[in-house]
Amino acid sequence: MILRRVLSLATATLLGGALAAGPLTTPAGARTASCPAPATAGRQLRGVWIASVTNIDWPSAPGLSVARQQAEYRRLLDNAVARHLNAVFVQVRPTADAFWPSPYEPWSQYLTGTQGKDPGYDPLAFLVREAHARGLEFHAWMNPYRVSMKADPSLLSPNHPARRHPDWVHPYAGKLYYDPGIPAVRRFVERAMLDAVRRYDIDGVHFDDYFYPYPSGTADFPDDATYAEYGSGSPDKATWRRHNIDLLVREMDRRIHALKPWVKFGVSPFGIWRNKSSDPEGSDTNGLESYTAISADTRGWVKKRWIDYLAPQIYWYIGFTVADYAKLVPWWARQVDGTGVQLYIGQADYREGAAGQAAPWQDPAELSRHLTFDRGYPQVAGDIHFSAKDMDADRIGGVSRMVADHYARPALVPLMPRLGGHAPQRPHPAVTGSTVTWRPVAGAARYAVYRFDGPAAARCGAGDASRIAVTGGTSFTDPTAEPGRDHVYAVTALDRLWHESPAARARRH
Repeated sequence: MILRRVLSLATATLLGGALAAGPLTTPAGARTASCPAPATAGRQLRGVWIASVTNIDWPSAPGLSVARQQAEYRRLLDNAVARHLNAVFVQVRPTADAFWPSPYEPWSQYLTGTQGKDPGYDPLAFLVREAHARGLEFHAWMNPYRVSMKADPSLLSPNHPARRHPDWVHPYAGKLYYDPGIPAVRRFVERAMLDAVRRYDIDGVHFDDYFYPYPSGTADFPDDATYAEYGSGSPDKATWRRHNIDLLVREMDRRIHALKPWVKFGVSPFGIWRNKSSDPEGSDTNGLESYTAISADTRGWVKKRWIDYLAPQIYWYIGFTVADYAKLVPWWARQVDGTGVQLYIGQADYREGAAGQAAPWQDPAELSRHLTFDRGYPQVAGDIHFSAKDMDADRIGGVSRMVADHYARPALVPLMPRLGGHAPQRPHPAVTGSTVTWRPVAGAARYAVYRFDGPAAARCGAGDASRIAVTGGTSFTDPTAEPGRDHVYAVTALDRLWHESPAARARRH
């Protein structure tokens, strides 16, 4: 993830605005307990990154008690639900370590302060369970090749794979990295990451923009010997490096879906693939290129359909000369068009109101303008915000304004037909006062709750239906219910890929 870099820099339809559910189609006057799902139910990925490296978002510091770690995470999720987000991207393998009891890698130091020390519980199991309880999709964010934020291997835990295989790692720019050109390294990191796919009920595997490390000054990543050993057949080192990353992405795509066909695989690359000055297929920009800087052919992965979604970090304002948001969104929209790869936009909430940022980032309307601009591009299926603590800080009110303008009501995650799935049977809800309950439905991962208001509400088909919640539980109490008003509720069931059942009106006890 580009954390504070200034210059370095889908097939679902974004329905825009508040994403209100449309009217149900039951004939006027019908009083049946079964209603079809809203015909224009809004779908939009609304995600937030929760970074653990250097304790950016969670846990807020190493060595916190289990109770405090869990309370902090629950608070982040509750804030996400309050903003009507529907997905979290949680960093669970930040530096070749693990937030679960991995047989391959040590416990992360960001949990306890000591790499390899057992935190006393299974964080990943907890993270997934709490997200799903709130109806949120959970993506396990992993960094394939970064080993340490410091260059000294002796600081790693004694049993760290990088210490057992010192020939696998290189110090570079003050950090330590696995060498992506060594086939044994690639096979190892894939096994380590796939362990989480195999053992946990995650919804996605997520990579950010760290493949080969970003260039530092004039020093090149020190892999000459690796290239000499494994690079035969490549015309040059740059092509060989891109091939190495291509192999990682292609193999992870195949292996994830072989284990669990429904688990999504996505990447959040640096926002520029190539500039038009370097390649006629590139964007009208003049910034760092991921294709050359970190050997990531992100456009190629889209065209070859090796990923399910792409979330380029377009962390620049509208009108920025080097990399204009208003030029990059249309460019990425064209790249995914017709591929089946969904496009989400990485939003720089961390810049909003931050000291030293350009004037547009001091305007509370900038983030909202981004989402308004995106409405013109149906290929844009949603957004992911960096990061959780910055959304919560809301320094100048820009996050609150964006939420009010664009996230006024809950949205469903866009369907991903390439991964299959089907709608469950409808639930059979009941309502007492403002509390709706229902029994679990086979194949349902979460449920959506709708409310009908107005004079025609009792007909469950002629009024204005508003989606008011998505939950992983089997009950919901409406906090906005008005005493004395005859609200009518309906519930739908959704499978793990968000296919929605017909709606069923809740019968009153």
